[in-house]
Amino acid sequence: MTPKERVIAALELRQPDDIVPTFELEFQLTQEFFGKNFKGYNGLSGKDLDMAISYNAEFFVEIAEKLDYSIIRTGDINVIKKLVEMGANKKFLICGEADGTMSIPDGKSMVDLSVRLFEQADEIKRGLDAAVDNAINWGRTQIEAGAECLTMCADYCFNDGPFLSPNMFAQFVTPYLQRLIEAHRKNGAYVIKHTDGNIMPILDQLVSCRPHALHSIDPQAKVSLAEVKRLVGDKVCLAGNVNCGLLQTGTDEEVRADIIRSLRDGMPGGGYIFCTSNVAFKGMPPERYQMMLDLRQEYGRYDKK
Repeated sequence: MTPKERVIAALELRQPDDIVPTFELEFQLTQEFFGKNFKGYNGLSGKDLDMAISYNAEFFVEIAEKLDYSIIRTGDINVIKKLVEMGANKKFLICGEADGTMSIPDGKSMVDLSVRLFEQADEIKRGLDAAVDNAINWGRTQIEAGAECLTMCADYCFNDGPFLSPNMFAQFVTPYLQRLIEAHRKNGAYVIKHTDGNIMPILDQLVSCRPHALHSIDPQAKVSLAEVKRLVGDKVCLAGNVNCGLLQTGTDEEVRADIIRSLRDGMPGGGYIFCTSNVAFKGMPPERYQMMLDLRQEYGRYDKK
């Protein structure tokens, strides 16, 4: 199998050959691993802009080749088009981003939103309908440009549970999440729904919306990959669970044990994508991320028999 074929197998709840697929929502350790960064576009136009887009697309492929990623994720539609033009979609699943559902508000607007949920519910729902329409259109635009997968990265949960109660989540998120995922799927994309935090009180609602995968399975919120796999592993692919906090601050022994645990809890029967519980963020010791990649090579292989 190619890396792309392996992750498609996982997304379709099948077991890939040889090795568990991997990727990251973002790989921010570019300087540490490659000695360079992506280029910005500010002030660029014409030939200079085209060269920067090509550079970024080629860099995405370089990262995916070196780290054995199955998915290349970018929010840059010009890079999506360039990746397809380069033929990168033959080996890697090209992924964009399109979410329009209600996420946890920032601290400045949290109180105001909490009041409006009760006093102006109909107005909020009209806004959510419009946001979902926009996300459907943006997702379709990326799919037409060549994306075969879309992530949805609105966060719903804190470490101790969702921002909205399950009953309110059913009113203000689930119908819109379901409509958006259904549209992305109808338009031809695999859908990976990301949210950090403790998803257990709303796990059934998330799964009912039929994403191909749930991303994070956050151990820092005490979410057990083994338990989620037991409960819904026959309905949705699971992605993530390697503890980002430990990768940054744990001992080598703690990090090694956590990585191996994630592999052993997630891999059986397929339907698992191995990655961190958030992103490979700037400041994470690069040797720890390399340890994660090395242990995947050692412990992340399926029985070929």
